Amino acid sequence: MARNLEKMASIDAQLRLLAPGKVSDDDKLVEYDALLLDRFLDILQDLHGDDIKETVMECYELSAEYEGKRDPKKLEELGNVLTSLDPGDSIVVAKSFSHMLNLANLAEEVQIAYRRRIKLKRGVFADENSATTESDFEETIKRLVVDLKKSPEEVFDALKNQTIDLVFTAHPTQSVRRSLLQKHGRIRNCLAQLYAKDITPDDKQELDEALQREIQAAFRTDEIRRTPPTPQDEMRAGMSYFHETIWKGVPKFLRRVDTALKNIGINERVPYNAPLIQFSSWMGGDRDGNPRVTPEVTRDVCLLARLMAANLYYSQIEELMFELSMWRCTDELRARAEELHRNSRRDAKHYIEFWKQVPPNEPYRVILGDVRDKLYQTRERSRHLLTNAISDIPEEATYTNIEQFLEPLELCYRSLCACGDRPIADGSLLDFLRQVSTFGLSLVRVDIRQESDRHTDVIDAITNHLGIGSYREWSEERRQEWLLSELSGKRPLFGPDLPKTEEVADVLDTFHVIAELPSDNFGAYVISMATSPSDVLAVELLQRECHVKNPLRVVPLFEKLADLEAAPAALARLFSIDWYRNRIDGKQEVMIGYSDSGKDAGRFSAAWQLFKAQEELIKVAKEYGVKLTMFHGRGGTVGRGGGPTHLAILSQPPETVHGSLRVTVQGEVIEQSFGEEHLCFRTLQRFTAATLEHGMKPPISPKPEWRALMDEMAIVATEEYRSIVFQEPRFVEYFRRATPELEYGRMNIGSRPSKRKPSGGIESLRAIPWIFAWTQTRFHLPVWLGFGAAFKHVIEKDVRNLHMLQEMYNEWPFFRVTIDLVEMVFAKGDPGIAALYDKLLVSEDLWSFGERLRANYEETKSLLLKDLLEGDPHLKQRLRLRDSYITTLNVCQAYTLKRIRDPSFHVKLRPHLSKEIMERDILESNKPAAELVKLNPASDYAPGLEDTLILTMKGLAAGMQNTG
Repeated sequence: MARNLEKMASIDAQLRLLAPGKVSDDDKLVEYDALLLDRFLDILQDLHGDDIKETVMECYELSAEYEGKRDPKKLEELGNVLTSLDPGDSIVVAKSFSHMLNLANLAEEVQIAYRRRIKLKRGVFADENSATTESDFEETIKRLVVDLKKSPEEVFDALKNQTIDLVFTAHPTQSVRRSLLQKHGRIRNCLAQLYAKDITPDDKQELDEALQREIQAAFRTDEIRRTPPTPQDEMRAGMSYFHETIWKGVPKFLRRVDTALKNIGINERVPYNAPLIQFSSWMGGDRDGNPRVTPEVTRDVCLLARLMAANLYYSQIEELMFELSMWRCTDELRARAEELHRNSRRDAKHYIEFWKQVPPNEPYRVILGDVRDKLYQTRERSRHLLTNAISDIPEEATYTNIEQFLEPLELCYRSLCACGDRPIADGSLLDFLRQVSTFGLSLVRVDIRQESDRHTDVIDAITNHLGIGSYREWSEERRQEWLLSELSGKRPLFGPDLPKTEEVADVLDTFHVIAELPSDNFGAYVISMATSPSDVLAVELLQRECHVKNPLRVVPLFEKLADLEAAPAALARLFSIDWYRNRIDGKQEVMIGYSDSGKDAGRFSAAWQLFKAQEELIKVAKEYGVKLTMFHGRGGTVGRGGGPTHLAILSQPPETVHGSLRVTVQGEVIEQSFGEEHLCFRTLQRFTAATLEHGMKPPISPKPEWRALMDEMAIVATEEYRSIVFQEPRFVEYFRRATPELEYGRMNIGSRPSKRKPSGGIESLRAIPWIFAWTQTRFHLPVWLGFGAAFKHVIEKDVRNLHMLQEMYNEWPFFRVTIDLVEMVFAKGDPGIAALYDKLLVSEDLWSFGERLRANYEETKSLLLKDLLEGDPHLKQRLRLRDSYITTLNVCQAYTLKRIRDPSFHVKLRPHLSKEIMERDILESNKPAAELVKLNPASDYAPGLEDTLILTMKGLAAGMQNTG
């Protein structure tokens, strides 16, 4: 293969020009990226010929020239190249650039892991920008002991009492198919091994062949989901991370915690039942606006998770039986083993099989053999219930609660310790105990989420049926009075004769599923759009009426700006109700939504209101003697509350974490956090270390003058944001023309519709597609809009405010994080690309509106930033390396959208080609590229356009490293 073609050399040169010199001596990013690109271009040439390879390189060069000079003419030249392609070739080129961006991401991940290993060898614990993005657990506790003079015992006590609950959600933000993610993992492993120091020439050759094989396999895999996933599919995809990394990652991480504690003088291990890390899920439980999540789906995903848990335990228990072959034990354990022996003899068949495997002088194996048998029965019963809805295995033969499962394991642990075998007890058995305590019998606890109006509908149907009026029309005071009277009584409110709409039946059937399944399947019942105490009391009453034996804790979710402002007063009214205070036993959870608040008021105002709301909610809880847990509904992008974990936690107001934290892990963030073993380890480390540090070293509270300035700025920012997004008469029209929002649903990346309601404007659009659309065009409007007006207002009002803003940035973590994340978004943005979308897709009478927005963008950028990313050369290098790939996809997407939305555009470009002629040419063509067009014959677009569009969306999502 002619790898040293002139064009290839040109691309390699471009790569190196974009990243002049190395950021540091150990930086291999350019080398990794060039190697993967080289291998891919060879594969592309073999599969599709010289012409396609030449086209890809030409597009790359034009993009690089644009990135160097920002000359719009280069975008036009690039557009001419792309629109001249046949449909099949267009798909191949879009797929190639999407694939190259995924390879660039893999090169970056390998480089980060490499740099981290180098730093750890040198005794430097923090990754990337030192402590600003990373929390090494050992370094954190050393800092607490040495710098803050905390005693090791204080650190240990705080640690073993803190709880972090990571809630996996199936929000449609993972644009990469699971089958591709697995291939990407193998590419990443091959690349890392190729650069190992002890690699032999033969190993290198074999690894290089494996690398090429995996790159080709990924390229030949269809990137596009042809049908939307079901909620069960989403659950299986989410649970696959437990199989691959989390299951073994948790005990491995807890061992590292033990080691770190030992290094500061604590010779005691973290108790196996300390709730340090917990996992929950919204997959199959989040029914807010998702008609596909039915009661049957919730039942299925709970049983599926239970089946997966039993299977994981069962596959591990025999290894533990093999290890615990010793005969010394306590009298208590020996008596139990003998009892099991006697009981097993009563069943001759069972007796023969059992003692073939377990000699009578190995008591631990007898105990664990019984555990294994019950796990088998537990697994099979879940399988039967999942597939047939009934099982002939009696419930008594299975584990029904975690205490039953832990008891024989604890017995083995105590016996080993009592007989002088603690080192053995603290091996695999301790790991297993920690897994059981962490994952339970359900693997994850499923949260149920439903909108408050749906509960109102049910109660309204009940009151109308009882003939006492319409609950919906009652005042809040009357609602509370009636709900409390019923909660204090015992009479049933309705029977089978209750008239039910489909929606009412769905809500009641969900409560019946909660009542039917074991209580450890479920976590919280989250009420979205919650505004008043009656929203919470209604759910409490419905749980009682549907015979839920262990009622789920009820969690109000405050999302929009007005709801966040009213949240403290609503919580105070709720806590003032004696019945409710007795019900919660001094503990309450409140969820705050980052996504909808940002869509409602813009990033700046939402961030400040979320900060203030948390402060006020904690004050209310303290007043009533309630411990409050904040549940953070954060997305992956900055516009939806995303950002580095360490910073996100440490920038929260003082006393709002307090050793207890719940946070959503959404979409592509799950892969970024748990896709590989080392990523899983770092994620658990970050959350644990930052939560501990926040509790033992709370961040400073903002000064009164800072608060006053923030309040003033927030008012201006909100007015600016809403004046454009909600009050500009033609904004919705502009948004839908200038972005691919209307085409978002064709990606099939989630089971949930993109809108809560089929009709409506921005207010009805979910936050994910709202952010997604602006991210695709690299304009990021929801993140920065309002910042510029706010900063300009306070600086022009009093020049001394500039000094105060600088003081806030240097001393206040919340403000620094807010500005730094916007800075990062500006680094990824490009108004020149947004201008191309306007030129091609927006009507001329709206061009001036787009120009005004871009002028606002530039003004905001200049006000906030002086030297973009000067403090982060590594990020600057990574962005430069991927920019040219991204630009090609942007241009391809813009012109493809033009061709989709304006069918006459085909004729303008190539008047001799009608849709019918193109279809005929595709069918008659022998070119490999033409085969790709046939993958989607049912599309209502011209041949090849839908796949090309979706591939650009996926590629840009990979390039921007977020989708929503």
